[in-house]
Amino acid sequence: MSITGGDVVDLGRGLYAWLPPKRGWGLANCGLLVSPRGALWIDTPYDPVLAGQFLAESRKRLPDGVSVDRVIVTHANGDHFWGAGVLPDAEIIATREAREHIHYDPTPQQQHALVTGSDPATALGAYLGRHFGVFDWSATEQVMPTTYFTGELELTLGDYPVQVSSLPPAHTAGDLIVHLPVQGAVFSGDIIFSSTARRPGDHPVHWAGPLSNVIDACERVLATGAEVIVPGHGPVLDPAGVREHIGYLAYVRERAHTHHEAGVPAIEAARRVIAEGRYPALGLPERLVVTIGSEYRALDGSETPGVLQVMSEVAAVARETDAARTGEPV
Repeated sequence: MSITGGDVVDLGRGLYAWLPPKRGWGLANCGLLVSPRGALWIDTPYDPVLAGQFLAESRKRLPDGVSVDRVIVTHANGDHFWGAGVLPDAEIIATREAREHIHYDPTPQQQHALVTGSDPATALGAYLGRHFGVFDWSATEQVMPTTYFTGELELTLGDYPVQVSSLPPAHTAGDLIVHLPVQGAVFSGDIIFSSTARRPGDHPVHWAGPLSNVIDACERVLATGAEVIVPGHGPVLDPAGVREHIGYLAYVRERAHTHHEAGVPAIEAARRVIAEGRYPALGLPERLVVTIGSEYRALDGSETPGVLQVMSEVAAVARETDAARTGEPV
């Protein structure tokens, strides 16, 4: 079973946001910028099925003779990156630092084998099947950026300036934001995971950190003066929504530091923050295992564990959380 659908939101002056039909792991927002002389994507969907849907929607909005020939990747997580394979001739732009995360994550085919081959009786196997089993990377080749940069990159698309800024380590080691001043918009990537009362989102997941860098990146988004912010996941925000998100990040940071100072292990700190239930509308609270673990490593300088170890801990806490909610044994 694959995921279909998605909303295309017209943000004006040739800019569109493609929003997946629901929340969850791997369902990232994407952008399309169109001019009479060219078009580009900001991020891509996770697998060829979703990427093909986004490409079909994009082509409906392209002038005659125009194709999507450039992709700006806000960071190297597969859910923003692997769909670029449907545009085999496109230039793919990412930060130099993004290469570090490309090598950290499994390749698409490795991930497909892991998801389909894991024992569903284990916590990890059940979790991977539940959240990633809807995607298909069985024939997805690894994609690599063709253009790397550090710092600032000034592009133009027709008459539209496109300002791309790399960031210090935050969500990953190689994040960037895309500011479109004519459209008054910023695509933040996973610096921001948004949620509103009408469309609740998920708890963020941050692989690098520290959270102070994530908060600083959110402030950089606000400093552009943009009134429209397209997050990596969740509904489109205005500046007030970004400030609310900063409040969430500050809360998690404060709780992580308090538990770290008390000598509480990172995974137990995540359990305690989940139990506080401060943001009940957000899904996937087990992702706090990743974010708080990253914050702990920033505080004590410990080594980054492998992604399978991290996801095993996430799956175990998810099983505990579900059992606590339903009253079933773990």
